[in-house]
Amino acid sequence: MAQHQDKTASLYRMVMPSHICPYGIKSRWLLKRHGYRVEDHWLKTREETDAFKAQNGVKTTPQTFIDGQRIGGHDDLRRYLGLKVRDPNATSYVPVLTVFAIAGLLALAVDWLTGLPFLSLVTVERFIAIAMVLLAMLKLQDVDRFSTMFLNYDLLARRLPPYGQLYPFLELGAGLLMVTQVLDWLSIPVALFIGSIGAASVFKAVYLDKRELKCACVGGSSNVPLGFVSLTENLMMMAMALWMLFGPGH
Repeated sequence: MAQHQDKTASLYRMVMPSHICPYGIKSRWLLKRHGYRVEDHWLKTREETDAFKAQNGVKTTPQTFIDGQRIGGHDDLRRYLGLKVRDPNATSYVPVLTVFAIAGLLALAVDWLTGLPFLSLVTVERFIAIAMVLLAMLKLQDVDRFSTMFLNYDLLARRLPPYGQLYPFLELGAGLLMVTQVLDWLSIPVALFIGSIGAASVFKAVYLDKRELKCACVGGSSNVPLGFVSLTENLMMMAMALWMLFGPGH
């Protein structure tokens, strides 16, 4: 982290009646958190903002100055303070792992409400079914974008593009039926069908063809890499369907 004797910083940020720059607020908070006295300069009109940009040769605000040196915008300030800056293009498993974590918590919550013991086989069944519902919800936010990304690797969607549009609805329907444990004759073949095709597609694309792709599993705007987690999602659907078909008590 940079060390300074003078702990005063000048911050120029947009504070207009119709818009307050969120990165300006975040920059001000960062400076105060790191012990700087902030000279907070508000750019209250579009004209003031444009004049400031022209005068300093910058394209964006906020802008931070320390010791007469322009540090830059919010990301530049984070770098200056020795903090990590998120790469918007970096791949991450966080979105899909978050879905699995929330699905697990919801399954435990349902166990508690229904008086069933925690971490039973029923908990696992509910976890998989709830995860399917949550993943379908994310895909349904923008079906067209999801289906376009899906075409990169799904074997059936490549031959029959409308399958990509239908997939989120199939996953949602199968998941809901499995949660409620009704119409097993419908949910089991649907889950087995889409899970089997999905697993084969991911395995071929990643492990046979060695392609580096983004997974459409949490929607068409994610940076989740296609690979082990994506394969696990499909294998879980297959396992759930087979368990409901052949497992004891079903």
